[in-house]
Order: sequence, then C-alpha cells, then structure tokens
Amino acid sequence: MASFLRLIALLCLPILFAVSAIGSVSEGSEEDFSEDLLLKPLPDRKVLAHFHFQSRAPSSRSNSYGRHHHLFPKAISQLVYKYRIKEMELSFTQGRWRYDRWGGFDSISSSNAKPSGVELWAVFDVPSNDVDASWKNLTHSLSGLFCASINFLESSTSYSAPKWGFHSASENMRYGTLPREAVCTENLTPWLKLLPCRDKSGLSVLMDRPSIYKGFYHSQRLHLRSSEFDSNAVDSAIVLDQTLTVVLQPHSHRGTFSPSTATRLQPSWSLSSIFGRKVTGRCALAKSSNVYIHLDRGLMAELQGMLREQEILAITRSSSEGFRSNPAFELSANPDRVHMEINSRDDKPSSIIYMFMVEEKYDDSEPLDLRFTWKISVVWSIPQAPLHVTRFLLGSGNERGAIALQLKSTKPSDRLMPDTVITDSCSLLVKVFQVVPWYIKVYYHTLQVFIDDQPNAITNVVEKMQVSPSKDKVSPGVMEVLLKFPCGLKSAALTIEFDKGFLHIDEYPPDANQGLDIPSAVITFPDFHASTQLTENNSSKSPILLKLQDQSPILSYTEVLLVPLTTPDFSMPYNVITITCTVLALYFGSLLNVLRRRVGEEERFLKSKASKKLQISQIASKLLAKLRGRHWEPSEPEAQSSSSSFFNSKLVFKVILVGGLAAAWQYYFG
Repeated sequence: MASFLRLIALLCLPILFAVSAIGSVSEGSEEDFSEDLLLKPLPDRKVLAHFHFQSRAPSSRSNSYGRHHHLFPKAISQLVYKYRIKEMELSFTQGRWRYDRWGGFDSISSSNAKPSGVELWAVFDVPSNDVDASWKNLTHSLSGLFCASINFLESSTSYSAPKWGFHSASENMRYGTLPREAVCTENLTPWLKLLPCRDKSGLSVLMDRPSIYKGFYHSQRLHLRSSEFDSNAVDSAIVLDQTLTVVLQPHSHRGTFSPSTATRLQPSWSLSSIFGRKVTGRCALAKSSNVYIHLDRGLMAELQGMLREQEILAITRSSSEGFRSNPAFELSANPDRVHMEINSRDDKPSSIIYMFMVEEKYDDSEPLDLRFTWKISVVWSIPQAPLHVTRFLLGSGNERGAIALQLKSTKPSDRLMPDTVITDSCSLLVKVFQVVPWYIKVYYHTLQVFIDDQPNAITNVVEKMQVSPSKDKVSPGVMEVLLKFPCGLKSAALTIEFDKGFLHIDEYPPDANQGLDIPSAVITFPDFHASTQLTENNSSKSPILLKLQDQSPILSYTEVLLVPLTTPDFSMPYNVITITCTVLALYFGSLLNVLRRRVGEEERFLKSKASKKLQISQIASKLLAKLRGRHWEPSEPEAQSSSSSFFNSKLVFKVILVGGLAAAWQYYFG
C-alpha cells in the first residue's frame, strides 16, 4: 500500500509543478489593456469624440505562456508571427476631415485624419524578395478578418513601395489604398471583437451604430507595433492601438442665443445627447478607464482675451479646490485631475485637459453622463498646419488633363512662425507623396512650380525627387518630392500633366461612367511636430496622453480626385447578343417545326374537323330545303378539295419562309 501511494505521488508531482508555474506566471503576466475617451469642442458647433484602446502583450520569448493570450487578441498575434510584421496600420474612413474647421496641428489630426475608404501600410521583417508575397497574404487575411475588400490590394497595380516620402519608409514597406471602399457596421463589428470586453461594458458601450454613422466624419483605425523580431530590443512586446474618431453634431437642450449679446452660443452637450447612451462602468479587464475633455490652444487664447485673470484661474482649478463651475462653462462633475500645457512666454495655460476616472461606483442605476454647458458665446479658430493643401484637376475632355496641388499659408501662430525679418536662410520644407494609377499616364517632366502666382524654376524649389513611372497593368506611378519654400510665401502651386489611358472592358468598375479615382496625396511638414507638453507628471501613465505628448510630424491628406475616362458602349454587346439569339430562335424553331411535323395526322385531323363542320352545314341545308320544298343534294367533294388546297398552300408558305431566313442568315453572317 505504501509503494502504491509513492507511485501516485510521483505521477502527480509534474502536475503540481505545472499548476504552480501557471499560477506564478499569471501573477506576473504583463498583458494589459486600457481605454480612454477624449471629447473636444470644435469651432463649428460640433464635438470631436476620440476613442483610444490599447492592448499590450509581452514577447513570447519572455512570457512562459508562449503564444497564448488572455487580453491581447489572438488573431492579431497570429498575423504578427505568420507574416513577421514590424509595424502595420489599417484604417476605414467615411467622410472627409476638414482641416480648416477641425484642426491640423495636433496629434489626433495628424494620426487619425485619414482619407476616405481604406488605407493600409505595413513593414515586414522578411527578405526583400519575400515582401510582396507577405503583403498579398496579409491583405487576404485582413479581408476575411474585417469583412472588407482589402484583398483587392493584392494586385501589383494597387500598391506601391515608398522610399522616403511616406512616414519612416523602408525597403520592406508596402502602401495601398481603396478610395471607393464603403464603410459600414460589418467593418466595425470585427473591430470591436478585438477588445477584451467588446461593446458590452466599458467606454465601448457608447458606440451606438446610428449615432456613430450619422456623424460628419468617422474613422476607425488599427495600428500595430511589434519588436518581437528585434534582437536588440530591451523590452520586446506587441502593442495594438485601436482608435475611433468621430465628429458629431450635438443637440442642445437650451437656447441658442444669449440674451445679453444676442449672438449664438455653442451647443451644450452630454454623453447621452451625442451618443444616445451613458457609461455604466468600466471594463473589468481594463487597467485604466478615463474620459477627457480637451480645450485646445485657440479656445484658451480666446477665453484669456475675454475673461479676467481670476476667472482664468477658476478654469484651471482642480477638484480638490472645489472646481465645478466658472464664468465660461459648467461641468456636471468635478474632474479628478487637470492637465495643463503652459505657454513658455507668459506662463499662462495654452491648453487644458480635464480628466474623469470611470470608477466601479458607476452602474446601471447610477451611470456616468458627463455634461458640458456653455455660459458665454465664444468664437475661436483652431490651430492649423503651416499650409492648407487642396488638390484638383485641370483641363477638359477624355484625352488629357493636369493635376494641380495648391498650398496656401494659414498664418500660423507666433510659436511656429515668429514675427521676425525673414532672411534667405529661413525655409519651409514640404514633403509630397503621390500614387497615380497606371491608366493615368503622368509626364513628370511637365512639373511646374508657382510661388505667389509667379512661375519659379524647379531647381530653386525641389530639393529631392524620387519618381517611379507606371507600367501598363503592372504597377502604379509613384512620385516623392521634397520642396523647399521661403517662409514668407502666401501661396504655392504645383501642376503636372497627364494623358488618360484605355482600359479593357473587363477592367472597368461596375459604375464606370462615374469615373475612376486617384488616391489622396500625403503632405508632410518635416520641420513641424505636434506635441502637447503637459505639466502633470503622472500623465505618462495614460496611453492617450502619452500620444498627445509624442513628437509626431504634421501630416495632411488631400482630396480624392475623380477622373472621367473614355468608356465603351456597354449596351452594344447586349444588343448584339439579343438580336442574334432572336434570329437563331426563329430560324431553328421554324426548321424544327417543319422537320418534326406529322403531315398525315394533321390531314386526318383537318378532315375530321371539316367533316364535323360539314355535318352541321348539311343538317342546316336539309332543314332549309324542306322549308323551301326543294330537293337536297350533298357537296362533300368541294369541301374536301378546298380544305386540302388550303393545307397545301400553308405548308408551301412556311417552307418558303424558312428558306428565305436561311438564305438571309448565310448572306449576312456566313
């Protein structure tokens, strides 16, 4: 019995060690998840809502779990390891970001203002000759994962390889866009399934589909960074950032006019008024869950000019000092923390961020419904990029045209462009990255530059240029240009001519008469970086505040151009097929009818039918003869001869008709 117990103990010993190891790993697991929501009033009476979810998984080399995860989505982890992805970004966008109204000089607009449709770029850690194969496999995987047509980017005519004009481009980077891709709930649902709590709890419960898709702008983004394959990385991990940026129109519950000034007030709003829902608690798996209200630099500068210094101090007070209301606006709850950005010139707050922690005390009976109420009428301008960029087409007709890129000065703030004497050494660098489909034959030697409506030599403006001409049905054309403008310019323009190519009938989209798209150009300002330097030391713990403090370059997207091409008459093949089938049906139908007809049976049928009619006529003639008192005589031979002659003439007519059709067919189509 003792030996049997020793045997059982030896068999159970590995299981006990495994259980203890799993318990120790779970206690030291480094996987974490955080959720944040940033709300920002805009000058055009709208509200910007920016959701930010971050999931982090440690490296499989330092994690005893291997490739098993508790919080990090397994589907994304499998993509990283299978295709060896170092960095990837995928965005689904509906609408167009208005840089002049919603800002262009901040981290949110530079990172989350995307072109309409689908944009995908990825950097692979594979040999150069395997990058295209990894890209094609990745597009198919993402297409199935997000229920979209991303697999159309597998064609070599749909993606490009930037050299230096787009982000930190490398040799193993690929970039592709689908401007006409429609965005709907079929793309948002798989995106939400990557969250640990999905849309059942936490801040994601605010993502009511009708409220989101009725907005003026909607962009869902997925950004992935992995240092798994970097042997020199100190802290290797996989970081997944999921952001949803929405511009909504709030419905104010109070008057829109101020009785004192008779001017329009900004609409007051709350979580329930813009989303139709309230926050009932935090996600149980989230390390942190916060809601922020951001007052940008333009708004604070306007308030500083309208209010006294004591009233400005009331805006910057924290909750511990009794903050809740001030002369400019009123909040429904005291903020848990106030983050300020101090202007280095006058030590005044240039922007303020109020932080509200979503604690466990909020539930269905006591939800969080943050409300922001204006008290005074404020009109301000939001910080913009140094140059406002627009793009349009020149020319007419379906043969040739030109692409024009116009840049206008936005009169940046003093911190960006100081009011000093502009010398020759002062310059403004602009980087342009443009992808043109292969059916647009661009003549790069026709590039012209105009500064303040005056033509300028290209050698005086173009510092660096990289051109990859398009190949018919093989690859698109790529142009990367680094421009150097003087600081005092008011406007600049670039024009380049092109010819319109011809497509095969199978290469046209279903709505070919609408035209074909030229993807958005990417404009980067290398000398300018969007960064909000906050005074709060603990702000680095929040991913969204850490993102606002990053030195991200200023980036803008232009409009998507719609180019009308020469289209064939798509109805002509239908007409030819219709008339050909009609003629063949008449010919073969009549021929088979004549060949398979049984003449004897038809003759007997006609005779029997004629005999029935004859009997009726004979009875009628007998009655008529008796009434008249005359002798009745039958006329059967005449009826038979008339019926047979009628049948013979009909048969001859059909044979002649079929022969004529056959001769005509042979003459015209033979």
